[in-house]
Amino acid sequence: MELKGKTVLLTGGTAGIGREMALQLKAKGAQVVVTGRNPERIAAMRAEGFEVIEASLSNAVGVDALIAEWGERKLEVLINNAGQLVDHDFRKSPPDPDAADDCIYTNLNAPIRLIEGLLIRLQACAAAAIVNVTSGLAVAPAARQPVYCATKSGLRFYTLALREQLKDTRIKVIEALPPVVDTQMNDGNPMKKMPSEECARQILEAIEKGRDEANIGMTKALRVMESISPSLAKRITLPF
Repeated sequence: MELKGKTVLLTGGTAGIGREMALQLKAKGAQVVVTGRNPERIAAMRAEGFEVIEASLSNAVGVDALIAEWGERKLEVLINNAGQLVDHDFRKSPPDPDAADDCIYTNLNAPIRLIEGLLIRLQACAAAAIVNVTSGLAVAPAARQPVYCATKSGLRFYTLALREQLKDTRIKVIEALPPVVDTQMNDGNPMKKMPSEECARQILEAIEKGRDEANIGMTKALRVMESISPSLAKRITLPF
């Protein structure tokens, strides 16, 4: 897909991988609208010339408000990038169930609800794409992040099924599986981190080349390993 001139809605586009994707999309000539929650980050993106829709995606009210604000506008690329990471480790302390609920809604329910609400806009285009950003942890989980892993795995299987449903349409369904990326979400993670700029570049490359999946960085090796021995892949990721 040629991204120049395309109208893109990018959730979670004011920080991390999302911000880098927004900047690179703009450089390619796309018309990018991003969502965010943090007032300072929203202001910074607006100062960069982006349209920003302030939206909380941790509940149905916030998602429906975003869909309503989008209205009748053309939409050619929907990138479901917004995500939350929640501490959920019984070995450390009792987890916060409300935080877990927010994580589940943001990472899984919100992308599904956005696709349901905006599919009619994508169907009206000559060529369109849905990009769901999951994680290498959707393939094999880490013990300290069970809720995050569950949501990303859920979104992965939703994406696979959605791709099959839409295979005879003009909508390309793409899954991006980043490794550990150098973002605020991963502060304190001792693992080697990929620069967010490079992760964003590889996701956009997958869109341009029409790939079904963008297995990024160490996720490539994990996918190969999982195809050979799922139990070995789990043994490698579970301690983290």
